[in-house]
Amino acid sequence: MPLVQLPRGLPTRAAAVLETGRRGGSGAASPGNRTTLVKALLVDLDDTLLDYSGGVEDSWRSACQALATTAGVDAVALADAVRIERRRFWDDVSRHRIERVNMMGAWTKVAANGLERMGAPSPELAARIAEDFAARRWAVMRLFPGVPEALGRLCAAGVPMALVTNGDKSQQRRKIETYDLARFFEVIVIEGEFGAGKPEEIVYRHALERLGIAAAEAWMVGDHIEWDVAAPQRLGLRGIWVDRDRTGLPEGTAVRPHRIVR
Repeated sequence: MPLVQLPRGLPTRAAAVLETGRRGGSGAASPGNRTTLVKALLVDLDDTLLDYSGGVEDSWRSACQALATTAGVDAVALADAVRIERRRFWDDVSRHRIERVNMMGAWTKVAANGLERMGAPSPELAARIAEDFAARRWAVMRLFPGVPEALGRLCAAGVPMALVTNGDKSQQRRKIETYDLARFFEVIVIEGEFGAGKPEEIVYRHALERLGIAAAEAWMVGDHIEWDVAAPQRLGLRGIWVDRDRTGLPEGTAVRPHRIVR
């Protein structure tokens, strides 16, 4: 299965993925050198269309600086503690699956864990820090350059699309509404609404059924090597991996995307 590395920049990426697939060129070859024209796209949201991770560190640091000193807590030490606790919190796979459908609650727990690490527990302060962090995150969150234009071209080309995203119902809906993304998608599957999330097979099957498309005719595009590539490939979709940080495939992984988009 060849890996085709496409140029950085979403308009170029999206157009190249679409055009190669519609032509059935060699870059679109699946295992066994078979070619399949793309008839539908399943698209991830966070860190694929939307720059979700950018600004996280600065937002936590600023929230700690804004509120910690007024409560007699060292802001720098708290920011360090929160960073440690945040990584520990989200590195737990089971906890990640449970907590990501209530992000405000998760952020409050992270802040509370940071305060407890410092020996200064305060549920009230934790809630205020989480709220401040959330506001700062929304202030800096942006679509990647060219996203509306690229999605518009895909729609104009007649390729039906489903937005498939994990996470909190209210947070994900707010993103979709804020950036006017619903107009591009025939189907929207949000974990917090649907009741299941990637990489559960039912999620992809549901999106495909709603689109009326067979798995072999669809591509999944996203930044998560397991959720957006490996799991869809097991069902027969083509997995297109968005390597936005240009880090390359994770060391030791057996997953081989049909495309690597940078």
